[in-house]
Amino acid sequence: MNLSIKTVVSKEDLGNFIRLPWQVYKGDKNWVAPLLGEEMKFYDPQKNPFFDHSDVVLFLAMSGHYLKGRIAAIIDRNYMDFHNEKTGFFGCFESVNDKEVSEMLFSAASDWLREHGMSMMRGPMNFSTNNTCGLLVNGFDQPPVVMMTYNPGYYIDLYENYGLRKAKDLYAYLYVETEGKIPDLLERNAPRLEKRGGFHVRKIDMKNFDEEVKLIKKIYNAAWEDNWGFVPMTDSEFDHLANDLKMIVDPDLVFVAEVNGEPVGFSLAIPDINYALNRINGRLLPFGIFKLLYHKRRIHKLRVITMGVIKGFRNRGIDLIFYYYTFKEGFARGYDRAEMSWVLEDNFMMNKALEKIGAEIYKTYRIYDYPLE
Repeated sequence: MNLSIKTVVSKEDLGNFIRLPWQVYKGDKNWVAPLLGEEMKFYDPQKNPFFDHSDVVLFLAMSGHYLKGRIAAIIDRNYMDFHNEKTGFFGCFESVNDKEVSEMLFSAASDWLREHGMSMMRGPMNFSTNNTCGLLVNGFDQPPVVMMTYNPGYYIDLYENYGLRKAKDLYAYLYVETEGKIPDLLERNAPRLEKRGGFHVRKIDMKNFDEEVKLIKKIYNAAWEDNWGFVPMTDSEFDHLANDLKMIVDPDLVFVAEVNGEPVGFSLAIPDINYALNRINGRLLPFGIFKLLYHKRRIHKLRVITMGVIKGFRNRGIDLIFYYYTFKEGFARGYDRAEMSWVLEDNFMMNKALEKIGAEIYKTYRIYDYPLE
């Protein structure tokens, strides 16, 4: 093929970049098309606050006038300041099954990052661990849940043939309801754990949404500050995400733990809206909105998207109580399964807790590194 790399500079280029996945995943029943309008906002520096502290360049792989692949190269200055390392990222990778195409894309990203002083390229990050990230390497038989990635199995070879090497695995756990029962471990221990631990768990107050977002933001940045790959979210980023989630969040599935009235942890589970999105192929208009509303009522799966407790209040059983209330409220609303994702492979405390309640790893995602020096 007569291949070339094109930098996205025009609105037409961006449209081609965004629409490429429809070509790559044609005929794949497990792929969930994103909403085109949301994708346009995600890549718009005027609408996505990530761009306030980051530089992003988008590349297209072309064969004549035909699109063959895409990739983003990302420099997040907040990440570099927080971790004191010159690590850049790649993400938004899509490609036909062709080694020459993928090599050109990875080279375009790595060359740009190297030219801008980075010593390591890491990914896939779309655009950071606060967004979707990770390459699916195990569990291709089911669609992804909301805000999780999906890709063809051949991407593994494309990555590793280029020289990308595993940095960290991320696990997705699945718990399936059996006879309407909450896991025995939780049912037996929940009443005494909350009393003995000296904490109280409550639901989020949607009537006081802005104030709740402020306190959850504080917990989030404190609870995850030691996690691998973590970068604190700015106020603008957190507010942007909260407003997006507000459209689909169920307030009966968002919990805050307090000690003496002070918030020390929170848990967020959301309905797997991907079940409905998979029926509209990325378009709300003219009739997609009606399909979305219809299928939204048929969702039976949750994603426990985030859960954290700040230092000094861990090992009290707060995480188990979060799971207890999530399952209790979820089952009462007709959900019969929950994905807990993602969890770092070396987060032994969380992995052990999930195994104890009967959840099983059913998907694995991988982050890769590529030295630039």
